[in-house]
Amino acid sequence: MLGVHRLPWPLPAILVWGLSWLLFAGLASMGVAPSLALAWVGALGVAASVLGTTWWRRVMIALGFPLSLAASGAAALPAWAWLLPLLLLLLIYPLNAWRDAPLFPTPKKALKHLAAQVPLVQGALILDAGCGLGDGLLALRAAYPQARLHGLEWSWPLRALCALRCPWARVRQGDIWRADWSAYDMVYLFQRPESMPRAVAKARAELKSGAYLVSLEFAAQELRPLVILRPTQGKPVWVYRIPLEKKKSS
Repeated sequence: MLGVHRLPWPLPAILVWGLSWLLFAGLASMGVAPSLALAWVGALGVAASVLGTTWWRRVMIALGFPLSLAASGAAALPAWAWLLPLLLLLLIYPLNAWRDAPLFPTPKKALKHLAAQVPLVQGALILDAGCGLGDGLLALRAAYPQARLHGLEWSWPLRALCALRCPWARVRQGDIWRADWSAYDMVYLFQRPESMPRAVAKARAELKSGAYLVSLEFAAQELRPLVILRPTQGKPVWVYRIPLEKKKSS
């Protein structure tokens, strides 16, 4: 489904729902029990929900097929079976992670000019805080091939998939806000504007002098950046260095 997330809404959802119905019909023709078929198709919908660019769109992609199946009455299922897609959705997107960034990948070349502006020594330690499926780690590796890359992701299924995509990185399951950032030479984030004050407070409290906080797209409004990179994808890269410098009042 490469490139599907670029389709105008609601085409990604319609495509996933159509594939879900084809898979359900195929499993039914093979004699698979309806509840088991719903589990498999629900897994497909939840996995494909990463195509949604907002939480509501991801929920609609993941739960669209089960709701349409219930409305159609095409299969008689026990009451508990309808909880399977919701449980799978919560497994991928735990509730306490919903306040952080949506699962949206770092563009492949978003960090291509970062090393030229922010050189790091060989073996520098870099954390992708909230690494998702690993696109940020891939971009960081392209920029810093000699660095030691770590990824931290709350959702353990996403952590597992990220580890498969990025076997050269150390990918762990955990809360980025509870993890210790003090050992890192750079922490990379692709969060939300609402998350930036918390990231700034954590960076100020834990990162060592000379370390960098790098944010894709969203600025720390109260800070003066060391540099702002503007790649061709249109998402600016905001770079801050410890000790963090506040903007001068005009």
